[in-house]
Amino acid sequence: MPQYHRNTPIDKFIKPRSRCLGLDIGDKRIGVALSDSEGILASPFTIINRRDESLDIEAITDIISQKQVGQIVVGLPRSMDGSLGGQAEKVKEFTQKLCSHTEVPVEYRDERLTTVLAKRLMQAVKTKKTREKARSDAQAAALILQGYLDEGHGPKLP
Repeated sequence: MPQYHRNTPIDKFIKPRSRCLGLDIGDKRIGVALSDSEGILASPFTIINRRDESLDIEAITDIISQKQVGQIVVGLPRSMDGSLGGQAEKVKEFTQKLCSHTEVPVEYRDERLTTVLAKRLMQAVKTKKTREKARSDAQAAALILQGYLDEGHGPKLP
């Protein structure tokens, strides 16, 4: 059994777990959600207002390194019949560029109706209209990520 000293910080013995990052990639905004380190709960984190692709990727990679992200889950907008449309192709193209800037694995997740559900949730809590649209993007990212986590996926010990 190892000997522990009173003045040794507990952080020395606890291995940090990585988090999952959820992305809802749109033309104007990217909704961002983060899981807790246990992989149980996804929460809206922030919104990235799209300006320039390289700046958008830099903002995401900064979050990845600051929040110890070990998995990225990207919402893939499919048509109701399951096919991929123009927006899905844009998301895949952006995601491929993101992948060239990080070694964190990426998975796609069907995001059909998550934005609609997020908007309904926002209306249910009566958020202000001016912030509602932007917040619904982060909420949609949280719904995408929560579905992934509920299926038993989640962060693993490094």
